[in-house]
Amino acid sequence: METPVFEEFDPASDCDCPGCVHWRRVLPNSPAGRHPAAHRAVVLAAAATTVLGVGHAVPAVAAPHTPDRPSVPAGDEPDTPQGDKAPLHGPVGKPAKPAAVKAPETTRADIIKRAKKWVAAKVPYSMYGYWGDGYRQDCSGFVSMAWNLPGNEWTGSLDQYGVRISKDDLQPGDILLFHNPSDPEKGSHVVIFGGWTDYTHTYYIAYEETRPYARRQSTPYAYWSHSDRYLAYRYKGLAGGTAGAQPDTGKPAAPDVTPFPGAAYFGPGANNKYVTQLGRMLVERGAARYYTSGPGPRWSDADRRATQAFQQAQGWWGADADGLPGAQTWTLLVTGQGKNTNAGAAGPPAPSSHGVPGYPGRALFRPGASNQYVTRLGKQLVKKGFGKYYTTGPGPRWGEADRRGVEAFQRAQGWRGGAADGYPGPETWRRLFS
Repeated sequence: METPVFEEFDPASDCDCPGCVHWRRVLPNSPAGRHPAAHRAVVLAAAATTVLGVGHAVPAVAAPHTPDRPSVPAGDEPDTPQGDKAPLHGPVGKPAKPAAVKAPETTRADIIKRAKKWVAAKVPYSMYGYWGDGYRQDCSGFVSMAWNLPGNEWTGSLDQYGVRISKDDLQPGDILLFHNPSDPEKGSHVVIFGGWTDYTHTYYIAYEETRPYARRQSTPYAYWSHSDRYLAYRYKGLAGGTAGAQPDTGKPAAPDVTPFPGAAYFGPGANNKYVTQLGRMLVERGAARYYTSGPGPRWSDADRRATQAFQQAQGWWGADADGLPGAQTWTLLVTGQGKNTNAGAAGPPAPSSHGVPGYPGRALFRPGASNQYVTRLGKQLVKKGFGKYYTTGPGPRWGEADRRGVEAFQRAQGWRGGAADGYPGPETWRRLFS
């Protein structure tokens, strides 16, 4: 006997056709009030009981399946339980004929754009409904839509349109697929990978169709449950090809899906492209007033103050608004979500770093630096008796006199080696201005 093709099936009777709605209202407990497919399932189950004979009781209707949720926070795992097996049906209500495995060409950016359209429209989850674009409103229909496939696939056939890749190769537009061939109605699910949220690669942005509607959410790798059973695939029709399952190098990933690189890329002393990207995003969100010159790769107090202003605009305070971008701050910026920086805000009157009032960070005390904090530092060194290295009064441009004065002060604290390098850290600043 040929094994039938099955699709995810919702055990709850949520069919909204006029007939089902009428019978649920008039005869809620009657078999006539059930969808024809459910009624057939009862008949088949009864027949199976007869065949098995006495002593092997078989329930006429299986109890609703409850997915396994080991150590999953409530509300994080999608409510998409798998019910009894049922043939895959197309929009006209007839079993769909297998189509040739053909992968129309598309790009990563287009895959994410299509996924975002369903998320923005809050397309409701349904095992029976079809959205205006013709795709079924369940997890596999969502991926079929995003990959722009010629028809609705299911978790047991999507792999035909992709090539297996490793976790390290994952890029936006790829998918994470779990299909349970021995028991398809239990656990099968698929999501679209949107990018890592941190450098540890333990969380990523997942685009998925789930109850109550399509969503975009930070998700632990590979998923909330059955994590070890998810496999990564890359779409075969990706523009530029998928030779060797290598990351696409034809076009850079769209800025709005750039994953959070990690906290180590920001803060005093940081100098990289992500600092520049952060600054530009902050400027676009109303923080231009904090920059006297265009955002650059070297972390500065302007970056810290602009980040803090954006965080405070979200209603965050204390440690949540420390001026250092975390995964949540980054996500709001790259997706264009959250509130813009208040143009009327003056910002914090006195910058601080590492919990030390007034300390602006190491980046402002380096060769080539020129700012008010260098002047302030020099004047305090003179006041404390460490100004003998100045041939002229302390000024805004960092020089050797500033470094030697700081070094002398550090040595006076009993510090040696790297602790007395002549560059003020938070503890040097705290003691100097105490």
